[in-house]
Amino acid sequence: MLLQRLTLCSRIQLGSPRHVCRLLTRPLTQAPQGRAHGSSFAHRGELRQAKRIVVKLGSAVVTRGDECGLALGRLASIVEQVAMLQNQGREMMIVTSGAVAFGKQRLRHEILLSQSVRQALHSGHNQLKDMSLPVLEARACAAAGQSGLMALYEAMFTQYSTCTAQVLVTNLDFHDDQKRQNLNSTLQELLRMNIVPIINTNDAVVPPPEPNSDLQGVNVISIKDNDSLAARLAVEMKADLLIALSDVEGLYNSPPGTDDAKLIDIFYPGDQQSITYGTKSRVGIGGMEAKVKAALWALQGGTSVVIANGTHPKVTGHVITDIVEGKKVGTFFSEIKPAGPTVEQQTEMARNSGRTLASLHPDQRSEIICNLAELLTERKDEILAANKMDMDLAVNAGHLPPAMLKRLSLSPAKLNSLAIGLRQIAVAAQDSVGRVLRRTRVAHNLELEQITVPIGVLLVIFEARPDCLPQVGALAIASGNALLLKGGKEAANTNRVLHQLTQEALSMHGVREAVQLVSTREEVEDLCRLDKMIDLIIPRGSSQLVRDIQRAAKGIPVLGHSEGICHVYVDSDASIDKVIKIVRDSKCDYPAACNAMETLLIHRDILRTPLFDQIIDMLRTERVKIHAGPRFASYLTFSPSEAKSLRIEYGDLECCMEVVDSMHEAVDHIHKYGSSHTDVIITENEDTAEQFLQQLDSACVFWNASSRFADGYRFGLGMLWFYHHIICFLVPFSLCFLFTTACIFLPIFICYCLSRQLQAFSPHDILFTFLSFSHHLWLCLQEQRLVLARHVSMHGALWAWRGCSPPSGS
Repeated sequence: MLLQRLTLCSRIQLGSPRHVCRLLTRPLTQAPQGRAHGSSFAHRGELRQAKRIVVKLGSAVVTRGDECGLALGRLASIVEQVAMLQNQGREMMIVTSGAVAFGKQRLRHEILLSQSVRQALHSGHNQLKDMSLPVLEARACAAAGQSGLMALYEAMFTQYSTCTAQVLVTNLDFHDDQKRQNLNSTLQELLRMNIVPIINTNDAVVPPPEPNSDLQGVNVISIKDNDSLAARLAVEMKADLLIALSDVEGLYNSPPGTDDAKLIDIFYPGDQQSITYGTKSRVGIGGMEAKVKAALWALQGGTSVVIANGTHPKVTGHVITDIVEGKKVGTFFSEIKPAGPTVEQQTEMARNSGRTLASLHPDQRSEIICNLAELLTERKDEILAANKMDMDLAVNAGHLPPAMLKRLSLSPAKLNSLAIGLRQIAVAAQDSVGRVLRRTRVAHNLELEQITVPIGVLLVIFEARPDCLPQVGALAIASGNALLLKGGKEAANTNRVLHQLTQEALSMHGVREAVQLVSTREEVEDLCRLDKMIDLIIPRGSSQLVRDIQRAAKGIPVLGHSEGICHVYVDSDASIDKVIKIVRDSKCDYPAACNAMETLLIHRDILRTPLFDQIIDMLRTERVKIHAGPRFASYLTFSPSEAKSLRIEYGDLECCMEVVDSMHEAVDHIHKYGSSHTDVIITENEDTAEQFLQQLDSACVFWNASSRFADGYRFGLGMLWFYHHIICFLVPFSLCFLFTTACIFLPIFICYCLSRQLQAFSPHDILFTFLSFSHHLWLCLQEQRLVLARHVSMHGALWAWRGCSPPSGS
């Protein structure tokens, strides 16, 4: 589509004799999809649809702290955001203060210069500063500052090829029908030509505001200040959104700075009685009460309103764009009150109920978990019906890859397995909270005890994996922690049923609210900002999800996990039967799991042998797609598709196959391309196996065992394990992890054990890991690894769990 172009030249005394702005008449296809005016947006997420936006800049935003002159850096960042939104196809209008402050600065300079030239030239700076100045009348300051303020705006917007136009109004312009129609027509024409109108009250002639004249009926608002002007203008122009920037974060339930003051995320009409207003800002003639009245009037007229801070140096550069993107910034005014509690209220309820949960007797917590396990089996039809709804929606949408669909799917076998795991946790919960780890006699009749205590409130964010909800819920219950859950929308129906069952189990001991499911439209980034309410964030999902949460959570510790790029190395001395069984189980048992094999390393001597042919035949039978590594492809005349990368987590019936010359080369390959998760060697040579186990730097290293054994059930620790990719240690998300200690001596406490039984290990027979957090910094004093080795001897299968060398005497 061709755009009509119009060039406008404006002469401004700002160092350049000529500034050129280009005006583009806006085609309708450029603008965002708006909505029919008449009702405001119900949720923050809908603000992305706002097409016509009014930005109100309070006096505290545009003026400096000394009230003489403008905050140029702050103003420049606001102009940049407005220009960016304008260039996106939105229609932007600015209601600005600052003329009085700009004029006051200008008149002060004029007065100083008009005094004795000799006194001005020969006096020191301090003397000039102390010279008495007359009290400047606000109307005169406004008259002197209007032209300079507008020239400054025009110069700034010109840098973004955006034109501006000044519009001065008074209260009479809105009360006179003809003037109001003329004003509306003028603004409509400016917006059509892609010009940003900059509106201000004509303070040079405006009469003093009448007391108690904020509201005059439903359809009329008195133009008492720029807050009321912005509200009246937004309704008159049928704006979708009004952004009121001030020097406070938003609306508080009591004056900011007081002990009980809390920022209100969403404000609803009728909540005025719960607000205690403080004094107005250092400049301007309004205050928070005036802003709220104006906001409610605009809301009633169909315009959404957000009050936010435009002075904070860390957020000013993106506050407007963040609001338009629907992020949780400032106070959002909404006419529709949600049926359930807000996420802040949910977190508060979880914390209070979690403290009661922590004080329960261990038998009571175990009883809750056992009850939940029974509910999973008794109500499996209800769970599976909800899961079928989620699966049907996901399949019809066609957005989820096959690996995600497998994780989303539940079955009777999965539910039975979940129930078994929950009962396992219930047994382990008997001596969890309040266990004495260390007792020290500090002095006579003075002892110091170190005991396990819950961390507090956990936020667990998981994607399309509903079985994660009862797993994490049981671990939180056993450890006495409150829990906030945010699941993927793909599993919304299943998560809802599972959460209901969890709360039903909790109700038996009066702690129903200890586990909360966030089902509102809260963005993950917004949840990560609740640093005063949440003690630890645990993401369960893709590596991209983990990275996004780590970036978003500024003041909350995040326990992230690594990718599951697991390797199986087939040595030249491997047994044929073991190779086929282990490779099949590692890849085909559950390809979407993080402990599934993704790369198969083959010793060069195995190529063109019956063992190699059997491996290929087995993978083909299981319909595993093979991607050839560079060396493997070079050995074949007709090779499979070459792998795009040797560092891929397929999560499906696909794997990479590569050739190595030795065990040492396999170790180097794993260190270079692996994720330090779980890696396997298959060999009958014990010396080779020992070297592999000792040299490989991974969390779990297995000898003649499937990578699928890297599982909490097998280790007796619960269901979930986390593998940190930087320091390469295994953190069990289990009872031993979900505690901190009442008296901290070391971040990590290690108990060594050697278990040689093929059965579920009890918590006393495992490698205990206790982590304590100091804000978001947590220290790891010693690397920990799990080595699962299987020795075949005349006595049958013998399993060994090897950890760090035990200290002498242990």
